[in-house]
Amino acid sequence: MLSYFRWVLFFVALFVTLMGGALWLGNRILTEPGPLAATKNVVIPRGAGPQTMAKLLNEEGVLNHPRLFRVALMIDPTPKPIKAGEYEVPAHVSMWSLLELLQSGKQVQRRLTVVEGMTTAEVVELVRKTEALSGEITLDLKEGDLLPETYFFAREDTRDGLLMRMKEAMDKTLDEAWRKRAAGLPLANRREALTLASIVEKETAVPAERARVAAVYINRLRRRMKLESDPTTIYGITLGKAPFNRELTRADLQSNSPYNTYVVTGLPPGPICNPGRASILAALNPARDRALFFVADGQGGHAFANTLAEHNRNVERWRQIQRERAEQQSTQPAAGGTPSPGRPAPRP
Repeated sequence: MLSYFRWVLFFVALFVTLMGGALWLGNRILTEPGPLAATKNVVIPRGAGPQTMAKLLNEEGVLNHPRLFRVALMIDPTPKPIKAGEYEVPAHVSMWSLLELLQSGKQVQRRLTVVEGMTTAEVVELVRKTEALSGEITLDLKEGDLLPETYFFAREDTRDGLLMRMKEAMDKTLDEAWRKRAAGLPLANRREALTLASIVEKETAVPAERARVAAVYINRLRRRMKLESDPTTIYGITLGKAPFNRELTRADLQSNSPYNTYVVTGLPPGPICNPGRASILAALNPARDRALFFVADGQGGHAFANTLAEHNRNVERWRQIQRERAEQQSTQPAAGGTPSPGRPAPRP
Protein backbone atom coordinates (compact mmCIF):
# COMPACT_ATOMS: atom_id res chain seq x y z
CA MET A 1 0.00 0.00 0.00
CA LEU A 2 2.84 2.37 0.90
CA SER A 3 4.46 1.66 -2.43
CA TYR A 4 1.17 2.51 -4.18
CA PHE A 5 0.94 5.93 -2.52
CA ARG A 6 4.55 6.66 -3.41
CA TRP A 7 3.78 6.02 -7.06
CA VAL A 8 0.70 8.26 -6.83
CA LEU A 9 2.74 11.06 -5.28
CA PHE A 10 5.39 10.57 -7.94
CA PHE A 11 2.91 10.93 -10.79
CA VAL A 12 1.20 13.90 -9.12
CA ALA A 13 4.57 15.60 -8.71
CA LEU A 14 5.47 14.76 -12.28
CA PHE A 15 2.15 16.14 -13.54
CA VAL A 16 2.54 19.35 -11.55
CA THR A 17 6.09 19.73 -12.80
CA LEU A 18 5.08 19.20 -16.41
CA MET A 19 2.09 21.57 -16.10
CA GLY A 20 4.22 24.19 -14.44
CA GLY A 21 6.82 23.88 -17.14
CA ALA A 22 4.16 24.09 -19.84
CA LEU A 23 2.61 27.18 -18.23
CA TRP A 24 6.01 28.80 -17.84
CA LEU A 25 6.88 28.06 -21.46
CA GLY A 26 3.46 29.21 -22.69
CA ASN A 27 3.67 32.46 -20.71
CA ARG A 28 7.15 33.07 -22.05
CA ILE A 29 5.99 32.61 -25.63
CA LEU A 30 2.93 34.81 -25.03
CA THR A 31 4.97 37.67 -23.61
CA GLU A 32 8.13 37.51 -25.73
CA PRO A 33 8.57 39.86 -28.73
CA GLY A 34 6.75 38.68 -31.84
CA PRO A 35 8.13 38.19 -35.35
CA LEU A 36 6.65 41.33 -36.96
CA ALA A 37 9.61 43.33 -38.28
CA ALA A 38 7.85 46.67 -38.81
CA THR A 39 4.59 48.29 -37.78
CA LYS A 40 1.76 47.42 -40.18
CA ASN A 41 -2.00 47.74 -40.46
CA VAL A 42 -3.98 44.53 -40.12
CA VAL A 43 -7.69 44.16 -40.88
CA ILE A 44 -9.80 41.79 -38.75
CA PRO A 45 -12.88 40.97 -40.87
CA ARG A 46 -16.38 40.95 -39.45
CA GLY A 47 -17.51 37.56 -38.17
CA ALA A 48 -14.00 36.14 -37.90
CA GLY A 49 -13.68 33.44 -35.24
CA PRO A 50 -10.54 32.53 -33.22
CA GLN A 51 -9.29 30.07 -35.84
CA THR A 52 -9.73 32.55 -38.72
CA MET A 53 -8.10 35.36 -36.75
CA ALA A 54 -5.15 33.21 -35.69
CA LYS A 55 -4.58 32.05 -39.27
CA LEU A 56 -4.82 35.62 -40.62
CA LEU A 57 -2.39 37.01 -38.02
CA ASN A 58 0.02 34.19 -38.77
CA GLU A 59 -0.16 34.89 -42.50
CA GLU A 60 0.39 38.61 -41.83
CA GLY A 61 3.59 37.74 -39.95
CA VAL A 62 2.30 39.05 -36.63
CA LEU A 63 2.61 35.80 -34.69
CA ASN A 64 4.36 32.43 -35.06
CA HIS A 65 2.10 30.26 -32.89
CA PRO A 66 -1.53 30.52 -34.07
CA ARG A 67 -2.62 27.58 -31.89
CA LEU A 68 -1.20 29.19 -28.77
CA PHE A 69 -2.99 32.42 -29.68
CA ARG A 70 -6.27 30.48 -29.78
CA VAL A 71 -5.43 28.99 -26.37
CA ALA A 72 -4.74 32.50 -25.05
CA LEU A 73 -8.19 33.55 -26.16
CA MET A 74 -9.70 30.69 -24.16
CA ILE A 75 -7.67 31.19 -20.97
CA ASP A 76 -7.85 34.99 -20.93
CA PRO A 77 -8.83 35.80 -17.29
CA THR A 78 -10.84 38.86 -18.40
CA PRO A 79 -12.27 37.82 -21.76
CA LYS A 80 -13.49 40.61 -24.04
CA PRO A 81 -14.76 40.32 -27.59
CA ILE A 82 -12.35 41.16 -30.38
CA LYS A 83 -13.80 43.92 -32.54
CA ALA A 84 -13.58 43.77 -36.29
CA GLY A 85 -11.72 46.58 -38.00
CA GLU A 86 -8.30 47.89 -38.97
CA TYR A 87 -5.54 47.96 -36.34
CA GLU A 88 -2.06 49.42 -36.36
CA VAL A 89 0.05 46.57 -35.01
CA PRO A 90 3.43 47.60 -33.56
CA ALA A 91 6.64 45.86 -34.58
CA HIS A 92 7.58 42.83 -32.44
CA VAL A 93 4.30 42.98 -30.52
CA SER A 94 3.85 40.09 -28.08
CA MET A 95 0.77 37.89 -28.27
CA TRP A 96 -0.60 39.25 -24.98
CA SER A 97 -0.15 42.84 -26.13
CA LEU A 98 -1.70 41.93 -29.47
CA LEU A 99 -4.69 40.43 -27.71
CA GLU A 100 -5.13 43.57 -25.61
CA LEU A 101 -4.94 45.75 -28.73
CA LEU A 102 -7.58 43.73 -30.58
CA GLN A 103 -9.87 43.74 -27.54
CA SER A 104 -9.48 47.50 -27.05
CA GLY A 105 -11.21 48.39 -30.30
CA LYS A 106 -8.68 51.18 -30.92
CA GLN A 107 -8.86 51.04 -34.67
CA VAL A 108 -6.84 53.05 -37.18
CA GLN A 109 -8.39 56.48 -37.60
CA ARG A 110 -8.45 57.62 -41.21
CA ARG A 111 -9.26 61.17 -42.23
CA LEU A 112 -11.06 62.85 -45.09
CA THR A 113 -10.85 66.62 -45.59
CA VAL A 114 -13.69 68.48 -47.26
CA VAL A 115 -12.43 71.88 -48.42
CA GLU A 116 -14.56 75.00 -48.00
CA GLY A 117 -16.37 75.89 -51.20
CA MET A 118 -16.64 72.37 -52.62
CA THR A 119 -19.99 71.61 -54.20
CA THR A 120 -22.10 68.72 -52.99
CA ALA A 121 -21.43 66.86 -56.24
CA GLU A 122 -17.69 67.21 -55.61
CA VAL A 123 -17.96 66.01 -52.01
CA VAL A 124 -20.10 63.03 -52.98
CA GLU A 125 -17.56 62.06 -55.63
CA LEU A 126 -14.73 62.41 -53.10
CA VAL A 127 -16.53 60.10 -50.67
CA ARG A 128 -17.37 57.67 -53.46
CA LYS A 129 -13.67 57.35 -54.39
CA THR A 130 -12.52 56.79 -50.79
CA GLU A 131 -11.70 53.09 -50.93
CA ALA A 132 -11.59 52.47 -47.18
CA LEU A 133 -15.31 53.26 -46.93
CA SER A 134 -18.01 50.73 -47.71
CA GLY A 135 -21.45 50.73 -49.28
CA GLU A 136 -23.14 52.76 -51.97
CA ILE A 137 -24.33 56.34 -51.55
CA THR A 138 -28.11 56.41 -51.31
CA LEU A 139 -28.72 59.75 -49.60
CA ASP A 140 -30.50 62.57 -51.43
CA LEU A 141 -28.23 65.52 -50.67
CA LYS A 142 -28.78 69.14 -51.69
CA GLU A 143 -26.27 71.87 -52.35
CA GLY A 144 -25.05 73.34 -49.07
CA ASP A 145 -26.02 70.31 -46.96
CA LEU A 146 -22.46 69.31 -45.99
CA LEU A 147 -20.10 71.09 -43.60
CA PRO A 148 -16.50 71.34 -44.86
CA GLU A 149 -13.94 70.16 -42.32
CA THR A 150 -11.75 67.13 -41.57
CA TYR A 151 -13.66 63.97 -40.66
CA PHE A 152 -12.16 60.88 -39.04
CA PHE A 153 -13.45 57.42 -39.86
CA ALA A 154 -12.52 53.76 -39.57
CA ARG A 155 -12.16 51.24 -42.38
CA GLU A 156 -15.49 49.82 -43.51
CA ASP A 157 -17.50 52.76 -42.14
CA THR A 158 -20.27 53.40 -44.64
CA ARG A 159 -20.28 56.22 -47.18
CA ASP A 160 -23.83 57.14 -46.24
CA GLY A 161 -22.79 57.25 -42.58
CA LEU A 162 -19.93 59.66 -43.21
CA LEU A 163 -22.06 61.93 -45.40
CA MET A 164 -24.79 61.95 -42.76
CA ARG A 165 -22.22 63.11 -40.20
CA MET A 166 -21.34 65.99 -42.55
CA LYS A 167 -25.00 66.91 -42.91
CA GLU A 168 -25.64 66.79 -39.18
CA ALA A 169 -22.55 68.97 -38.60
CA MET A 170 -23.87 71.53 -41.10
CA ASP A 171 -27.33 71.53 -39.52
CA LYS A 172 -25.84 72.07 -36.06
CA THR A 173 -23.45 74.81 -37.21
CA LEU A 174 -26.17 76.66 -39.12
CA ASP A 175 -28.63 76.42 -36.22
CA GLU A 176 -26.09 77.83 -33.76
CA ALA A 177 -25.08 80.66 -36.10
CA TRP A 178 -28.71 81.53 -36.83
CA ARG A 179 -29.49 81.84 -33.11
CA LYS A 180 -26.57 84.26 -32.71
CA ARG A 181 -27.25 86.30 -35.87
CA ALA A 182 -27.17 90.07 -35.96
CA ALA A 183 -30.52 91.83 -35.67
CA GLY A 184 -32.35 93.19 -38.70
CA LEU A 185 -30.78 91.08 -41.43
CA PRO A 186 -32.79 90.86 -44.69
CA LEU A 187 -32.70 87.06 -44.51
CA ALA A 188 -35.98 85.19 -44.05
CA ASN A 189 -34.64 81.85 -42.86
CA ARG A 190 -31.64 79.58 -42.40
CA ARG A 191 -31.67 78.53 -46.04
CA GLU A 192 -31.23 82.12 -47.21
CA ALA A 193 -28.42 82.56 -44.69
CA LEU A 194 -26.73 79.44 -46.08
CA THR A 195 -27.15 80.75 -49.62
CA LEU A 196 -25.50 84.06 -48.73
CA ALA A 197 -22.70 82.25 -46.90
CA SER A 198 -22.01 80.15 -50.01
CA ILE A 199 -21.64 83.33 -52.09
CA VAL A 200 -19.26 84.81 -49.52
CA GLU A 201 -17.25 81.57 -49.61
CA LYS A 202 -16.83 81.75 -53.37
CA GLU A 203 -16.14 85.49 -53.54
CA THR A 204 -13.11 85.69 -51.26
CA ALA A 205 -10.38 83.44 -49.95
CA VAL A 206 -9.13 86.12 -47.53
CA PRO A 207 -10.46 85.41 -44.00
CA ALA A 208 -10.38 89.07 -42.95
CA GLU A 209 -12.61 90.03 -45.90
CA ARG A 210 -15.50 87.65 -45.34
CA ALA A 211 -17.50 89.93 -43.05
CA ARG A 212 -17.00 92.91 -45.43
CA VAL A 213 -18.05 90.88 -48.48
CA ALA A 214 -21.12 89.76 -46.55
CA ALA A 215 -21.85 93.40 -45.69
CA VAL A 216 -21.75 94.37 -49.37
CA TYR A 217 -24.41 91.81 -50.23
CA ILE A 218 -26.51 92.59 -47.16
CA ASN A 219 -26.44 96.28 -48.15
CA ARG A 220 -27.48 95.39 -51.70
CA LEU A 221 -30.32 93.19 -50.47
CA ARG A 222 -31.61 95.99 -48.28
CA ARG A 223 -31.60 98.37 -51.24
CA ARG A 224 -33.06 95.72 -53.56
CA MET A 225 -30.05 96.05 -55.82
CA LYS A 226 -29.05 93.10 -57.95
CA LEU A 227 -26.23 91.13 -56.35
CA GLU A 228 -24.32 90.77 -59.66
CA SER A 229 -22.14 87.93 -58.43
CA ASP A 230 -20.07 85.99 -60.95
CA PRO A 231 -19.95 82.79 -58.81
CA THR A 232 -23.75 82.52 -58.74
CA THR A 233 -23.92 83.00 -62.51
CA ILE A 234 -21.25 80.35 -63.03
CA TYR A 235 -23.18 77.93 -60.80
CA GLY A 236 -26.24 78.45 -62.97
CA ILE A 237 -24.18 77.14 -65.90
CA THR A 238 -22.44 74.20 -64.21
CA LEU A 239 -24.85 73.42 -61.34
CA GLY A 240 -21.71 72.53 -59.40
CA LYS A 241 -21.09 69.38 -61.42
CA ALA A 242 -18.20 70.49 -63.63
CA PRO A 243 -15.32 72.99 -63.51
CA PHE A 244 -15.75 76.35 -65.25
CA ASN A 245 -12.56 77.09 -67.18
CA ARG A 246 -13.39 80.17 -69.22
CA GLU A 247 -14.42 83.79 -68.85
CA LEU A 248 -18.08 84.67 -68.50
CA THR A 249 -19.54 85.93 -71.77
CA ARG A 250 -22.17 88.58 -72.42
CA ALA A 251 -24.60 85.77 -73.22
CA ASP A 252 -23.86 84.18 -69.81
CA LEU A 253 -24.61 87.46 -68.05
CA GLN A 254 -27.91 87.80 -69.93
CA SER A 255 -29.11 84.23 -69.41
CA ASN A 256 -32.45 83.42 -67.80
CA SER A 257 -30.95 81.18 -65.12
CA PRO A 258 -32.42 81.82 -61.65
CA TYR A 259 -28.79 81.84 -60.44
CA ASN A 260 -27.88 84.72 -62.76
CA THR A 261 -27.83 87.54 -60.23
CA TYR A 262 -27.10 90.04 -63.02
CA VAL A 263 -30.71 89.50 -64.11
CA VAL A 264 -32.67 88.35 -61.04
CA THR A 265 -33.08 90.51 -57.96
CA GLY A 266 -32.26 89.09 -54.56
CA LEU A 267 -30.65 85.82 -53.61
CA PRO A 268 -30.49 82.86 -56.00
CA PRO A 269 -32.82 79.92 -55.20
CA GLY A 270 -30.24 78.09 -53.10
CA PRO A 271 -26.58 77.74 -52.09
CA ILE A 272 -23.90 77.50 -54.77
CA CYS A 273 -21.44 75.44 -52.67
CA ASN A 274 -20.86 74.13 -49.17
CA PRO A 275 -19.58 77.09 -47.12
CA GLY A 276 -17.35 76.71 -44.09
CA ARG A 277 -18.07 77.90 -40.56
CA ALA A 278 -16.27 81.21 -41.04
CA SER A 279 -18.37 82.18 -44.05
CA ILE A 280 -21.59 81.19 -42.27
CA LEU A 281 -20.68 83.35 -39.29
CA ALA A 282 -19.74 86.22 -41.59
CA ALA A 283 -23.05 86.03 -43.46
CA LEU A 284 -25.01 86.21 -40.20
CA ASN A 285 -22.74 88.78 -38.54
CA PRO A 286 -21.60 91.06 -41.37
CA ALA A 287 -19.25 93.97 -40.81
CA ARG A 288 -20.69 97.40 -40.00
CA ASP A 289 -19.83 98.73 -43.42
CA ARG A 290 -21.72 100.79 -46.00
CA ALA A 291 -19.80 99.43 -48.98
CA LEU A 292 -21.82 98.44 -52.04
CA PHE A 293 -18.99 97.42 -54.38
CA PHE A 294 -15.70 95.55 -54.40
CA VAL A 295 -13.14 94.61 -57.00
CA ALA A 296 -9.84 92.72 -57.02
CA ASP A 297 -6.94 94.83 -55.75
CA GLY A 298 -4.16 92.88 -57.48
CA GLN A 299 -2.73 91.58 -54.20
CA GLY A 300 -5.05 88.66 -53.62
CA GLY A 301 -7.73 90.72 -51.89
CA HIS A 302 -10.33 93.31 -52.82
CA ALA A 303 -10.83 97.06 -52.80
CA PHE A 304 -14.20 98.09 -51.35
CA ALA A 305 -16.19 101.21 -52.23
CA ASN A 306 -19.27 102.98 -50.90
CA THR A 307 -20.04 104.86 -54.12
CA LEU A 308 -20.07 104.08 -57.80
CA ALA A 309 -17.51 106.80 -58.54
CA GLU A 310 -15.08 105.33 -56.01
CA HIS A 311 -15.72 101.85 -57.35
CA ASN A 312 -15.01 102.95 -60.93
CA ARG A 313 -11.64 104.31 -59.83
CA ASN A 314 -10.86 100.94 -58.15
CA VAL A 315 -11.91 99.13 -61.31
CA GLU A 316 -9.60 101.30 -63.41
CA ARG A 317 -6.68 100.53 -61.07
CA TRP A 318 -7.40 96.84 -61.42
CA ARG A 319 -7.56 97.08 -65.20
CA GLN A 320 -4.22 98.88 -65.22
CA ILE A 321 -2.72 96.05 -63.14
CA GLN A 322 -4.13 93.54 -65.63
CA ARG A 323 -2.61 95.44 -68.56
CA GLU A 324 0.80 95.61 -66.87
CA ARG A 325 0.73 91.90 -66.11
CA ALA A 326 -0.26 91.09 -69.68
CA GLU A 327 2.68 93.17 -70.97
CA GLN A 328 5.11 91.44 -68.60
CA GLN A 329 3.82 88.03 -69.59
CA SER A 330 4.17 88.80 -73.30
CA THR A 331 7.85 89.72 -72.86
CA GLN A 332 8.80 86.68 -70.73
CA PRO A 333 9.21 83.02 -71.75
CA ALA A 334 6.20 80.89 -70.89
CA ALA A 335 7.06 79.22 -67.58
CA GLY A 336 3.81 79.18 -65.68
CA GLY A 337 0.95 81.62 -65.33
CA THR A 338 0.53 84.87 -63.47
CA PRO A 339 -1.07 85.00 -60.00
CA SER A 340 -4.83 84.66 -59.92
CA PRO A 341 -6.49 88.09 -59.58
CA GLY A 342 -9.21 86.88 -57.25
CA ARG A 343 -12.92 86.89 -57.97
CA PRO A 344 -14.69 89.67 -59.87
CA ALA A 345 -16.62 92.24 -57.91
CA PRO A 346 -20.30 93.14 -58.05
CA ARG A 347 -20.82 95.61 -60.85
CA PRO A 348 -22.76 98.85 -60.56
